[in-house]
Amino acid sequence: MSEDRVEVTLQQQEGYRFAAHYRNGTPSLITDEPTPLGGNQGPSPSQLLVTALANCLSDSLIFALGKFRQPSDGIRTEAVGLIGRNAENRMRIVGVEVTLHLGHPAAAFERLERILDQFEQFCTVSQSVVSALPITLKVLDSDGILLKG
Repeated sequence: MSEDRVEVTLQQQEGYRFAAHYRNGTPSLITDEPTPLGGNQGPSPSQLLVTALANCLSDSLIFALGKFRQPSDGIRTEAVGLIGRNAENRMRIVGVEVTLHLGHPAAAFERLERILDQFEQFCTVSQSVVSALPITLKVLDSDGILLKG
């Protein structure tokens, strides 16, 4: 995959279930809608969007920690997509809440404030959608102490 394109081909298998095929040897993925529309055989498009945001923010934090040679192991991320209706009464993701848990206490890091101030800017996905989709972000250390958010 070149850096200027992301390509996916969706092949319908049955009903709302699709096989998503990617380039360059990336494994395929089954997507589906939850019941009653689909058979819940894989993540739904809404789940994929929330997953993409959470995963990208996690990767960006790991990247920023690595830039400063800080420990980046043990990170855990939780994300919640909030579903609501727009003015036309259509279902939409109206917000995403992401909580990143560092794998170590805050005292184990050097320059943590600087890292936390900049890592979001490395996330291609969140920075691409934040103007249309509110993202609430929190970062906690391994002791549960709120460091950002």
